[in-house]
Amino acid sequence: MDRPAFSLGIEEEYLLVDVDSRALAEAPEGFIDSCRTDLADQVSPEFLQCQVEIGTKVCANIGEAREELRRLRSTIASHAARHGLAPIAVSCHPLADWKDQSHTDKDRYHALNRDLGGVARRLLICGCHVHVGIDDDALRIDLMRQMSYFLPHLLAMSCSSPFWQGEDTGLQSYRISVFDNLPRTGLPPDFVSWAEYQRTVGVIEDLGLIEDTSKIWWDIRPSHQYPTLETRIMDVSPRLEDALTLAALTQSLLRMLWGLRTRNQRWRSYGRFLIAENRWRAQRYGVEQGLIDFGVEEIVDFPRLADELVRLVEEDAVALECLDEVQRVREIAANGTSSTRQRAVADAAREAGHDRDQQMRAVVDHLIEEFHRDL
Repeated sequence: MDRPAFSLGIEEEYLLVDVDSRALAEAPEGFIDSCRTDLADQVSPEFLQCQVEIGTKVCANIGEAREELRRLRSTIASHAARHGLAPIAVSCHPLADWKDQSHTDKDRYHALNRDLGGVARRLLICGCHVHVGIDDDALRIDLMRQMSYFLPHLLAMSCSSPFWQGEDTGLQSYRISVFDNLPRTGLPPDFVSWAEYQRTVGVIEDLGLIEDTSKIWWDIRPSHQYPTLETRIMDVSPRLEDALTLAALTQSLLRMLWGLRTRNQRWRSYGRFLIAENRWRAQRYGVEQGLIDFGVEEIVDFPRLADELVRLVEEDAVALECLDEVQRVREIAANGTSSTRQRAVADAAREAGHDRDQQMRAVVDHLIEEFHRDL
């Protein structure tokens, strides 16, 4: 069996904030065009005018992805600073109200706003998508079925959205709650073949309900545009190195599953009901409580899960030259995610006597610092 490329591509969405008020700010006229003088089509507007999206080039390994992502983040930050703005890589702004935002003036976004109504207008959220190069259609569907088991693990380690409109939601990833209001989201169906996938999505395409599969927003999907499997469940990571760790783990897991297939083996399949329970636990608790290990039928704490993940993909991470990045999942499991750190900042501000708005502005200050941390 030919080995897939397992190349990497990373897409991230950022929010723009005013450096004085820490409030969300719409991209000023000419901002995207000025960014494109350096980044060409690697930068684009997003659904809301306060958002910007970037995408790396195809990267052969995590080292190339690091250089790409650092260059993209640095360039966006530099252009934003000229307008008194700063980007933050966070899935929900701690204080902003979605009702105060405007969507971008593009046909695609006008159509989304028309088709989805009030659900679309609440989409004040940002995510991270990791593409892994797998150019065989049948293999993409087979690996998508097996990879679904690990989606809650990836979500848990990426959580960066504990606050919504100034309130602590009690969740580690509130973004998921907002996004799940859209149609065609969540865990993918358990397709047994590429043909079944094509027949199924073809029904709603042929009826004109969607123009193509880019309007299917499952947690993992075959990319509409590229020969990749696109993992979409993760919150966007404020820290560059956390984003790279999660990308490297995604890449290594897919190579591990491919390796099982070459030996006529596979990861055991579990129903969507059970995987969805772990997905909820990841959304609610992040890495602060464990996930269900369905094989032993017990809840396993995250430090142990992280250690098991590292050992599971260690050989593949070595082959992909990303073992150091994959091993950092132990650090995330031990020290917590961005949501953990954001709450710690808010708690410290509250203990210092600051009111709610001041607490949330302190969190934004922290997120600006985290964005620039590894640049």
